[in-house]
Amino acid sequence: MSKALLVIDLQNDYFPGGAFPLWNPETALEHTLEAITKANAKGMPVILTQHVADSSHGISPFFNAGTPGVEIHPQIRSAAAQAPVVVKAFADSFHQTTLEETLRGLEVTELLVCGMMTQNCVTHTAISKAAEAYGVTILPDCCTTVNEMLHLIALHAVSTRVKLVPSSGAI
Repeated sequence: MSKALLVIDLQNDYFPGGAFPLWNPETALEHTLEAITKANAKGMPVILTQHVADSSHGISPFFNAGTPGVEIHPQIRSAAAQAPVVVKAFADSFHQTTLEETLRGLEVTELLVCGMMTQNCVTHTAISKAAEAYGVTILPDCCTTVNEMLHLIALHAVSTRVKLVPSSGAI
């Protein structure tokens, strides 16, 4: 199997000073950086997603094009400097994006998924109809959301559909 690490929406608006700071973003960032470093060392592809609000629906509370908050966290960009970036406007990273094409081009058969927000973009991507073509594993230590309770509820809910494995055991 050819694995890839999919890093979803680690963007500035989710960190302190951003428009919608999440619970525990620095820990999720630290674990994700460790996962990227391990993936890079093994030659495993890393793919980043960037959520950009659809301006045709008006101004969004966050992730508006042209703002600092929409940018992928600089430490992620630095650690995954060669990673393709898939821009999306929906929670499901496959929906109306180039993700499937990117995965096919890299001959990926297994996805290791992490990112922000656990109950939204992470789970919607992991259980997407399109994700059924891949072996999907979520790395819970590399995810976060608005609070710990919601994070744990989302992980429990999705555990019947995908594997949950700490990043240390998945890469």
